[in-house]
Amino acid sequence: MVSPDADGHPPLHGFRIGVTAARKVEEQIQLFTRRGAEVVWGPALSLEPHLVDADTLRAATERVLAEPVDIFLATTGVGMKGWFTATQEWGLYDALVAALGEAEILARGPKSMGVLRRHGLRELWSPDSECFDDVLAHLRGRDLSGRRIVVQEHGQDLSMVAHALRRQGARVETVAIYRVERAEDPARLFALIDQIADCSLDAVTFTAAPAVAALMEAAASVGRRDDVVSAFQSDVLACCVGPVAAAAFERHGVPTVYPERSRLGAMVRLLETELPLRRQGLSISLATGSTLLLHGDAVLLDGVEVHLSGSPLAVLNALVTNPGQVVSRADLLAHLPSGGAGSEHAVEMAVARLRSALGTRAVQTVIKRGYRLAVE
Repeated sequence: MVSPDADGHPPLHGFRIGVTAARKVEEQIQLFTRRGAEVVWGPALSLEPHLVDADTLRAATERVLAEPVDIFLATTGVGMKGWFTATQEWGLYDALVAALGEAEILARGPKSMGVLRRHGLRELWSPDSECFDDVLAHLRGRDLSGRRIVVQEHGQDLSMVAHALRRQGARVETVAIYRVERAEDPARLFALIDQIADCSLDAVTFTAAPAVAALMEAAASVGRRDDVVSAFQSDVLACCVGPVAAAAFERHGVPTVYPERSRLGAMVRLLETELPLRRQGLSISLATGSTLLLHGDAVLLDGVEVHLSGSPLAVLNALVTNPGQVVSRADLLAHLPSGGAGSEHAVEMAVARLRSALGTRAVQTVIKRGYRLAVE
């Protein structure tokens, strides 16, 4: 049930939200429109993943089955489902399940875990973050000499991942089940990009990391990537379904929000709360006794406007996402206009300027961890 606001309107009444998804888009649009939002749809990716050639997948499967598998990395539910379906048609299903059942299975997230369990397989470990990078980090400190690792690719080429694992001594097989392609008709995406760049939207949703890359590439092709990045750093909220999609924005220095659970409904509910707060302005009581109010690019300290340049403002926006929580120097660096191309010294300079504007005690240093906003 959708609860109305104080004026009797649906909670997202008056907000314009861009949607980049292709899959389950009807459900997402309906969730937003039921809450009163106007939705602009611009799919960044094709409606369905493009399955690889059946002969290529079968050959890869036979290579996997040729020797025992020591470690198996499952990355996506749709990929695992497609692989099991294909092997059933070839009569190789039982052999594949048996081979994976003897392996140490690491699953990236709940979707791949769910498919594995439906086929009688159980993961031994999965990261809370649902990030593939954390799966790799889990393996990084281990001796993989001679270990045979099979990696299910998640719609994108993982040859560099395979190379990194081989440097640890592993023998690696990658299995591509499908490829994520750009949208067949980019007209809607270009229209969405124009609205983002012109700050005509309040938020844009992303349910897959490749959609972020596709949107940025499309924006660059029409000379509007800088405008899009600037819009996301100021007036337009980039809302991701989870940390994997959010991580794709880091290299662009774009702040994001995402729900604790990587689910479509949770993302919609997050915007239901977040957007009205942004419109009203975010008010934070600092430990110094002052009140900080943020409304778009405007920053007021005890009612007096504070003028911040790009880097200090970017640091402040990162710190207020979770007031009082520590944000690492690396994360702050990713939010700076220069992105990851800068250095931690740039972060220190931005923090110094922010302290100069808000007061020395407004931003606390947490030794060896980063910085946080000092709140009551």
